[in-house]
Amino acid sequence: MAMISMPYESILDTIGKTPVVRLARMQTGGAALYAKLEAFNPGGSVKDRLAAAIIAEAERSGALKPGQTVVEATSGNTGIGLAMVCARKGYPLVIVMPENASIERRKLMRFFGARVVLTPAVERGSGMLAKAIELAETHGWFLCRQFETPVNAAVHARTTAREILEAFRDRPLDYWVTGTGTGGTLARVASVLRRERPQTRIVVCEPDNSALLSSGIAQQFDERGMPTRAHTRFRPHPIQGWSPDFIPQIVGKAMAEGLVDEIVPVSGDSALAAARRLATEEGILAGISSGATLAGAMEVARRAKAGRNVLCMLPDTGERYLSTILFDHITEEMSLEEEEISRSTPGYRFDRPPSFAGPQTAAGEVRIDPAADAFVDEAIGDPDHPVVLFSLTWCEFCWSVRKLFDRAGIPYRCIDIDTPERQREAMDGEIRKALRARVGSPTIPQVFVAGRHLGGCTETLAAWQDGSLSARLAAAGIAHDRDACPDPDSLLPQWVRAKA
Repeated sequence: MAMISMPYESILDTIGKTPVVRLARMQTGGAALYAKLEAFNPGGSVKDRLAAAIIAEAERSGALKPGQTVVEATSGNTGIGLAMVCARKGYPLVIVMPENASIERRKLMRFFGARVVLTPAVERGSGMLAKAIELAETHGWFLCRQFETPVNAAVHARTTAREILEAFRDRPLDYWVTGTGTGGTLARVASVLRRERPQTRIVVCEPDNSALLSSGIAQQFDERGMPTRAHTRFRPHPIQGWSPDFIPQIVGKAMAEGLVDEIVPVSGDSALAAARRLATEEGILAGISSGATLAGAMEVARRAKAGRNVLCMLPDTGERYLSTILFDHITEEMSLEEEEISRSTPGYRFDRPPSFAGPQTAAGEVRIDPAADAFVDEAIGDPDHPVVLFSLTWCEFCWSVRKLFDRAGIPYRCIDIDTPERQREAMDGEIRKALRARVGSPTIPQVFVAGRHLGGCTETLAAWQDGSLSARLAAAGIAHDRDACPDPDSLLPQWVRAKA
């Protein structure tokens, strides 16, 4: 029976102690394949461990002062972890990342309250690092230095490595497989295993087309910790979080100390395929770097002897890759198979018109409540509010119109017909019927300008695009910024834009 845990003092106390799970359906050969699921950390990745440790050590040493801004260069997961930690501890945070990092990463960091500064993709990892150093030196901000700080590796000696040893306390661990970004996980887990499980082989995966580690070419750094130049073997690859265009100092030190037994090249295609199989066969949602590590581990397991145990690190969750190539094969619309399922029963189908009919008179006409009709009439004719938007509080199309009006500086009256008060008075449905009787459409939103009906969301956006809405506003003496939104369709919900 599972134990009931006591309440935690903060979200940061939940970092670590992530599960190890057997991947029985993806096992190849006679070796048993296991994965350590770092997505179980509260920020969704292994980098939560690093983020919490860096800030805690900086506070302890006095390097980070109360209220001081924290800055770091990252492709995403460290930034998300830092954003979570800084939000809890009250530090302003600036993240520097290349513009080709996934959109979900940027939004997650900003959602936690961080500011995100993008650098040109052509400048690669060294460009984001140089920008972070520049910002720290110019503004006196605390720079985390994840690529070189000893804290990065030390936290994995205290936590990740001990958890792995505990998980395999009653069985051998023959292979430990990991990818490498900053190198913290590799360096200290490998060193602990070398000492306490010397029979465990340490396997590192890297992109097959960007084989920096297996090249044998060392990385040079200047006195600021900046790479003197991009590594000559670096090539663009799809595995975000792996192999920037330089070998981080922590990684180089681990390689020099002989902590790595084998380097396995992994193709981008095999990384994507493994991540997708992980979801559909094991029910585990993970990102591209997890798929890459898993692909390498599957190769190790395939050629390992029967009875051997292979453990791989899965560093993050897959939801922060929705806008990337990982999800390219997933469409928003129904497939032919899904449409066939829909048509297999008669109701609730897009190929049949819905019924919006309300209570009818004996002659078959829909009854209109006089109070609701009067309310709509008053709103449309209100001289103090010539632009009226009849809206639903949480309707995405209503938000689109609101965003257009707000950007263009158009003063308007927004009437949300579905408020709890109107629902209690049973007026929400009555107002909607009164509107339908006037405009001939059951949909919301509906927009009126100077007493005349303009239309719903798409009609309003189209009228803005062709200039007719601006002309109508000008004729009514309503000030607005005609150039505020040159592409009104960009305000539509993303699922609608994807369908277009």
